[in-house]
Amino acid sequence: MSDYEQVKKIFNKAVKFPQGRVGGYLDRVCGDDAALRAEVEKLLLNHLRNATTRQGDGDSTRIAGDYRVGDTIDKFKIRKTLGEGGMGIVYLAEQAKPIKRQVAVKVLKPGTDTKATLNRFDAERQALAIMDHPGIAKVLDAGATKEGRPWFAMEYIEGQDLTSYCDAHQIALRDRLVLFANICDAIQHAHVKGIVHRDLKPGNILIARDENGMPQAKIIDFGIAKAMSATLTDVTHHTSIGTLVGTIKYMSPEQVGGEFDIDTRTDIYALGVILYEMICGQSPFEWKTLQSLGENEIRRVIRDKIPPNPTTLLSNLDAGDLKSIAQKREVLPAQLVRTLRRELEWIPLKALRKARDDRYPSAEAFAADVRNYLNGHPLVAAPVTRFYRARKFLMRNKFGTGVAASFLLLLIVALLVVLVALGEARDNLQLANEKTTEAEKGEIRVGALKEFVLNSLHPDELVRQLQSRKNFAEGNSRPLDPHLESQIYKALADLRSREGNYREAIKHR
Repeated sequence: MSDYEQVKKIFNKAVKFPQGRVGGYLDRVCGDDAALRAEVEKLLLNHLRNATTRQGDGDSTRIAGDYRVGDTIDKFKIRKTLGEGGMGIVYLAEQAKPIKRQVAVKVLKPGTDTKATLNRFDAERQALAIMDHPGIAKVLDAGATKEGRPWFAMEYIEGQDLTSYCDAHQIALRDRLVLFANICDAIQHAHVKGIVHRDLKPGNILIARDENGMPQAKIIDFGIAKAMSATLTDVTHHTSIGTLVGTIKYMSPEQVGGEFDIDTRTDIYALGVILYEMICGQSPFEWKTLQSLGENEIRRVIRDKIPPNPTTLLSNLDAGDLKSIAQKREVLPAQLVRTLRRELEWIPLKALRKARDDRYPSAEAFAADVRNYLNGHPLVAAPVTRFYRARKFLMRNKFGTGVAASFLLLLIVALLVVLVALGEARDNLQLANEKTTEAEKGEIRVGALKEFVLNSLHPDELVRQLQSRKNFAEGNSRPLDPHLESQIYKALADLRSREGNYREAIKHR
């Protein structure tokens, strides 16, 4: 029997089972063959859609999943279908009593009531119930339909998914980062409660406006959440080997590798993919190309290939595509590339590292590094260098740095003035010392000449030579030192007085 024939045979029998018993039948006939079961369930869901009929407009319109507009699930009246996921259908419903409000009611799909699905569905309900954070949708009530299909009601979030909201409102890069940091805060709350989401993606993050008109992120769909303490459900569920639980585009390497020890860092990886897309509008990998290669190749790429820098992807885009991405972020194309280069792109790349230990250790740390960037502080994701940290300090303290630089400049100018003054004082002191030295030398010369004159045996010859030198000096415009000349004549006068020649002594004085 071919695979197709086997799938068809199981399907033909499954459609005859009443609701609530299909899952048990598939458990028996498919066993651990996850691929076989997936094919059968796909046919069953298509059968349900094809069997759906429309019986007019308005409140009588038939809704996918066998609930009509106007039908009630417990105290909630169905208004319309909001969406459909792998496990359940989400309806917009209205509660009249005791509180009048709109809620989102999630009901398990018909034909998917397997043990694994029931466990995952119950895990989501309990995960949401134990969390209390403004960034996580609240569970309001829970129960089971008449057919035994479990449901739970949560707050209705009237908003768009993360990507659609940011692009439709042309949210600037800085505001996107603020919004993303708040999303990390909500995930941190879940992690503290012991819950790993395991299916984080823009479609599971809805953006609504709070009472102040500010965007508020709400995380939904903890359908495949895993309790780290394994206490959310009585029966622990595991991912079947060869079956990927979650959205593969946002899965971590350990998730696509089928590892069982999934921890909070798998959510960090998914957050890294989300941030990567938020800032540059591109997936870390060429997703359209990967989809054509098959699941095994996608697994290999996620496990082994290093994501390119966002600026590298943007630089390789057509000018029109780059312009469109930039416009959705209220920035020019060149400015977008320049803003992402180096610092900002370091952040998602750290979260996307293959080894878990190399990623951010927590959502709180991830948010902190985003806020480091917003506040101009050094990034944990950045290479640690003294130059980088010094540059960030100067950029973060521009005013204080400017004042300090001005003060330093004044000190330098004052120091130069002092140095110039000291130089002039030194030159003057040196000149004074030279003058003093010259004077001292003059005194020595006078003393020596006087001694020579006093010891001369021929004073007349001395007078003649002195007069001759005096005449020579005057002729060359270099007169003798007056002080020296007076000292010589005084010495001659003293000599004549000793000889008794007072007439000559008076003449020399």
